[in-house]
Amino acid sequence: MANDQLFRFLFIGIFAGMLTLSVYRRYRARQSGEAIPRAREGKLFLLGRVAFAAPLYLPCFAYMLNPEWMRWSAILLPTWLRCLGAAVGLATLPLLYWVFSSIGSNISETTLTKKQHMLVSHGPYRWVRHPLYSAATAALISLGLLSANWFILAMACVALVGISVLVIPREETELRRKFGIEYEQYMQTTGRFVPRLCRHNETLRG
Repeated sequence: MANDQLFRFLFIGIFAGMLTLSVYRRYRARQSGEAIPRAREGKLFLLGRVAFAAPLYLPCFAYMLNPEWMRWSAILLPTWLRCLGAAVGLATLPLLYWVFSSIGSNISETTLTKKQHMLVSHGPYRWVRHPLYSAATAALISLGLLSANWFILAMACVALVGISVLVIPREETELRRKFGIEYEQYMQTTGRFVPRLCRHNETLRG
């Protein structure tokens, strides 16, 4: 029982840290640059976002408020695995800070590019094209381990699939349209979620 309380407090801390970083950095981006309304993505895409977000985040809030509400999807996990989840989750916080600091006002709440959008290839973007999705997915998986909850874990995996299949292709189409050959070359030297084991060339230096 004492361990469960400790893991719940760690869960709350990691989730609150993620949320604070995201809200603050996005607010700063809106204040210093162009804000693209989500409506410009189209109603269908907006509904898809809501359909993904609700089952992804509502269980997290339910667990933080009252773990008993999520008891139906609880699983038995060894303490060492939940501790590993805590370590991964805590490690994602400075990583998220690095990502947000690197992308700055280029951060967008949509898949569309801004008029003054710049191609970011420094910081974590030197090796990975979508480090924000990588860090967020790792954090969500860590929360599933911390809470020992199969539904939270499953939704983190569903989110990764949704991002891979629906979001990233649309984002990269927009970026290729805006930056052309520069983005094509950038794609050759970076991985989607993790760094490439073998980079095709070293033409870009962040």
